[in-house]
Amino acid sequence: MSQSFMALLLASGGGVGAVCRYLVGLFFMSKIPNSPIPIAMLIVNLVGSLGLGLLYGGMYDEPEVLYGNTIFLALGLGFFGAFTTFSTFSVEAVKLIADKYYKKAGIYITLSIGGSIVGFIVGFFVMNL
Repeated sequence: MSQSFMALLLASGGGVGAVCRYLVGLFFMSKIPNSPIPIAMLIVNLVGSLGLGLLYGGMYDEPEVLYGNTIFLALGLGFFGAFTTFSTFSVEAVKLIADKYYKKAGIYITLSIGGSIVGFIVGFFVMNL
């Protein structure tokens, strides 16, 4: 397949992922408006990492899964890459620190990073049992 088509798949998946992240974020911010930590992006990142782990785990034995597989390109790199957001996590973590909410920042950082890694591992191994 051409690189242009592959780029289009990536962009399409990324566009859908970004819109889904926005809508899921709005939903959780409306349901839990006074959360002590940025719960919307925490949930997005945990769910996205689990989903990526499931996808990657299900395709692990396929050749060139990361950059040569059209499904993984559109869903893994595109959708889940845009759905999850390390940059927004970073802004929110730094804001908590700047506002001197050190304990909340520590909890948020630990849950976000640790939880995302655990979510990915769980998804991966669920698909490889």
